[in-house]
Amino acid sequence: MTAPTQLAPGAALTAASGAARPPRRPVAGWRRRERIIASLAVAPALLLVLAFMAYPVGYALWISLHRSNGVRYEWLGLGNYIDLLGDPLLHQVFVTNLLFLVAVPLVIFAAVICAVLLHERIRGWTFFRVLFFVPNVLSTAVVGLMFKTLFSYRGPINAAIVATGGQPIDFFSQAGTSIFVIVMALVWSGFGYQTLILLSGLSSINPEMLEAATMDGAGWWKRLWYITLPSIRGVLALVTILNVLYTFTSLFGFIFVMTAGGPGYDTTTLDYLIYTLAFSSSNLGQGAALAVLVFLLIGGLTLVQLKVFRLSDGEES
Repeated sequence: MTAPTQLAPGAALTAASGAARPPRRPVAGWRRRERIIASLAVAPALLLVLAFMAYPVGYALWISLHRSNGVRYEWLGLGNYIDLLGDPLLHQVFVTNLLFLVAVPLVIFAAVICAVLLHERIRGWTFFRVLFFVPNVLSTAVVGLMFKTLFSYRGPINAAIVATGGQPIDFFSQAGTSIFVIVMALVWSGFGYQTLILLSGLSSINPEMLEAATMDGAGWWKRLWYITLPSIRGVLALVTILNVLYTFTSLFGFIFVMTAGGPGYDTTTLDYLIYTLAFSSSNLGQGAALAVLVFLLIGGLTLVQLKVFRLSDGEES
């Protein structure tokens, strides 16, 4: 008889493990299943985006090609856009909107100073961190009413002016003083949120750099200019873009409550003009067309700002 063949211990173990191992699933099938699960998970959010964002944008674009009062629609093609671009009122309102951009550097300057002081944990820094953010919690309508009351003809500001021997000022009867009050409201209501954004950027700075600069004799302003600001350049770019976009798209609450666009159209902004055209004048077509133009404007401004900041980063590196 032939003796049974004996396998080496390693070979026997390999054969046993190979026999006991379950068959592997095809990789392609598993990946396909993952994609299906991921698609089902994203589907509800995608439907909400399409229902509440994509559809209204598409509908506004469709209305902008018509003369409409909300009931009747008459096809005009690009007629609304041509009329708007040739309208002197739109040119005046656009220049007024540019004037409000003066609030952007003021907000950023106040936010940088406050963020640096909070980052250095001055006495009472936790209290001031909460205090600076309080204006951002209030709505634009509330902030607008506050500043309208403060600067009204019989308000506290004029009472203080009269108490010091001056004459009361009707701040809302002239374009310059009206814009001044609105800019102050913008700065007061916006710098707290920007402070928190900048504070998050400051937390990424290596404290040893600041300590070394202090030991070398660098003062507070030099540390701010040569170390702190270059280290948070990306955050400053983000804050700048957000504030520019806010100036072109989110002043409606302030204008509606404080001046209603007056005197005349001297404080009317692009977003308030959209409201005036679409709802006060029942010209939904021109209102939608102006909304599309503002959308293209802020998109172009964002791309230009990103390009500028990228070029400056490339030169620095």
